[in-house]
Amino acid sequence: MKACSWMIQAAVFYLLTLGIALLPRSQSVRIGSNIGAFLFNVLHARRTVAIDNIRQALPFMVKHPAWTGEFETAEEIALATFKNLGVSIVEVCRLYHGRGNELIDTIEVRGLENFQSALEKNKGVLCISGHCGNWELISLSFKKYLNVNVSAIARRQNNPYLNSIVEKMRMGYGNKVIYTKAAAKQVLTVLKNRGVIGMLIDQAVFEDNGALISFLGRKAWANKAPAIFSHKTGSPVIPVFGYRTPDKHILTFYPEFVPSGDRTEQGITKDIQALAAYLEEYICAHPADWYWVHRRWKRAGEPA
Repeated sequence: MKACSWMIQAAVFYLLTLGIALLPRSQSVRIGSNIGAFLFNVLHARRTVAIDNIRQALPFMVKHPAWTGEFETAEEIALATFKNLGVSIVEVCRLYHGRGNELIDTIEVRGLENFQSALEKNKGVLCISGHCGNWELISLSFKKYLNVNVSAIARRQNNPYLNSIVEKMRMGYGNKVIYTKAAAKQVLTVLKNRGVIGMLIDQAVFEDNGALISFLGRKAWANKAPAIFSHKTGSPVIPVFGYRTPDKHILTFYPEFVPSGDRTEQGITKDIQALAAYLEEYICAHPADWYWVHRRWKRAGEPA
């Protein structure tokens, strides 16, 4: 019975995304913004989480040097976030159905020399980012601009039929997928074979896998895997972030992050805190481009 339900869900998903993918690209932003505004109004629980997260982060953000002052209230940022998510939904639908090359062609890449310099060390490269801009589009653009196959860490969908659809899309643009369950061994193998790993580091983890850091002025559990992988392999760590402008996406590769070299828990926490600072700067500069609707601060003694 469950298999039948999963098949129906996957079929509905496929047909819905196909319908969106076939819409004129010139209307993507308008249609996506409308979808986002609709979701803002109907997804009450997610909207509440986003507004509460932003409201608690605002005192930190407005004091940060990267703050642009574009928004005044948490509600304004939350609405703009949902609209951006709506546009991303439309773009991802096009990617799912093989119509994403024209989107990838609009990306402006900055700091590519930072990635190339890291790659030339022949130790593999660990690219770290977050749920920023259209992270699926940014990830799938790597093959075109870096001319390498990137192994992206992702969560397996509970519905195996839906997972097959998503996996086919990701691999169709040159990426490989490493699923989060038991991922460490595969990640280490890729890096030791001089490959490239893409990893999002902005979700809450459990204490056993995390370092307790300060993030946007509140305590949060952060994944300590980037520091551990770097210590074990010597692979360079490159922060990379993308954001949306009215007519294109900007993808920026930052200079290599150099870990402290301290392999104690205190040293690892120091490194993860330093990596989190890149994400904080990004969010303060582009507050509507981050995925505020997840419970980033859960289990850290903070309101989720």
